[in-house]
Amino acid sequence: MPSIGIIGAGQNGRAIATALAGKDIPVTHANSRGPESLRETVAGIGAPVTAGTREGAASKDIVFVAVNWSKLPAALAGLPDFGGRIVVDANNPIEAPRFEPADLGGRLSSEIVKDLVPGARLVKAFNHLATHLVAGDPQAEGGRRVLFLSGDDETAKAEVGALIKRLGFFGIDLGSLAIGGRLVQFPGGPLPSHNLVRFA
Repeated sequence: MPSIGIIGAGQNGRAIATALAGKDIPVTHANSRGPESLRETVAGIGAPVTAGTREGAASKDIVFVAVNWSKLPAALAGLPDFGGRIVVDANNPIEAPRFEPADLGGRLSSEIVKDLVPGARLVKAFNHLATHLVAGDPQAEGGRRVLFLSGDDETAKAEVGALIKRLGFFGIDLGSLAIGGRLVQFPGGPLPSHNLVRFA
């Protein structure tokens, strides 16, 4: 099992940590303020989630990045080259709390995130569902809740897809970042916020 880190302890970061903990998958959870500031958050989620440094979380095999859009550059600044490890872009280009769209200059949000994580194999996932659905039971109405993923590296997508399956969701590969990233980008894409269920 690959080691997993999460950078970002907002709603989405906590939801991802909760989903992983529910399957007894160890996670190093980090934010910009240091491990001590995450003591209550980690205690609330429970083992096997542990608080760590930003650098510690970023050193894992699969690194989820779930940070408020305007804080992304600072959250990722100064980290070493990712050296081919996987980064899961779970971000949306909106500014909380008013959910105003960020100015992307005509680019996809994942293109901007990719520039911030040199050496990473980027996979877009875990950004399109409401956080309570990510953290909740993926079994729904006799089927499995759908999680979309996209990326330009097939091996990286396969690893993230395997993790999605282990969590109990049904992963659907939307293709490259240029195609899939656009479909799930919020705001703008047609797929975010749809609670879809796969019946098999």
